[in-house]
This record gives sequence, structure tokens and C-alpha cells, in this order.
Amino acid sequence: MTAIEVVLGDITRERVDAVVTAANESLLGGGGVDGAIHRAAGPELAEAGAAIAPCDPGDAKATPAFGLAPIRYVIHTVGPVWDGGGYGEAELLASCYRRSLAVADELGVHRIAFPAIATGVYGYPPAEAARIAVRTLRETPSGVELIRLVAFDEETRALLEAALDPGGV
Repeated sequence: MTAIEVVLGDITRERVDAVVTAANESLLGGGGVDGAIHRAAGPELAEAGAAIAPCDPGDAKATPAFGLAPIRYVIHTVGPVWDGGGYGEAELLASCYRRSLAVADELGVHRIAFPAIATGVYGYPPAEAARIAVRTLRETPSGVELIRLVAFDEETRALLEAALDPGGV
């Protein structure tokens, strides 16, 4: 059974096999978590991303992690841009988590770290995004042993913890 835990911290410092980045379709790097991962991994990450781009919203693709050792892989997933919720955003966001786990399984990943996908510049409401993340990760069969949800701030940590609590949000 897969264990899911929530931590507050810097995803680039996690001791896992793979980290997921909330990418843009070009996989060249951006702001927020994606920018931090690209800076920590080095310029080779953008080169590797460009070689497999584009990545459609809801999909996921992997590259080596380069300078993020001991992390071995970066799984790039493109979240939906929030447009009010009536345009399939929830299904696309859930697909980001499902596809990332599928890619992780293909790579033989045992421990993976996820950021809050699409809640930054893409504008997804954080509480709803946390519920979708936890529900999807719980419902998706996977060989991954540990999923760590890495929050970059206390508000996100609290929302993820509440979603993880069976009596929570």
C-alpha cells in the first residue's frame, strides 16, 4: 500500500527517487516550483525537456534529474489553467497526478515528491486542488511506496493535511 505524507519544505531537497514539477507545455522551466527545480538541476534539465516537449495539460513526461542528486528523475506535468471550473479543469488536474504515477511506475520509482500542481500562476483554487490531489493519489493503483506532498508554505501544508485527513475538507 502506498503511504502519503505532507511536509513543508523545499522540494529540491527531498530524498526521493523522483520529483514532480508543475511544468509549462514547453518543459523549458518557468516560475515557482518549476523554476526552483530547473535552477537546482542545472541547464541540462531544460535541454532534456526541450527534447521531449511539448507536454499537453494533464500529461506527464520524465527526464533525468541532473544536478538534483540523489533524486534520479524529474517528472514534468502540465496542470490546467483555472478558468472557473467549467472547462474540465478538475479532470485535467487529476490526470496530472495519475499520469505522473504511471510514469513513476514505468521508471521503477519507489519514493516520489509532488508539489501543489496548478495552484500558482495557473490559478487553481488551492483547497479544491488539495482535495483532487489526495483523492486521485489514493485512488490510483501504483507501485510507488511513498508519496510525499511537499508544500511551499504553511497555508498549502494545512490544506493538504486537511485533505489527507479522512474527516477533513
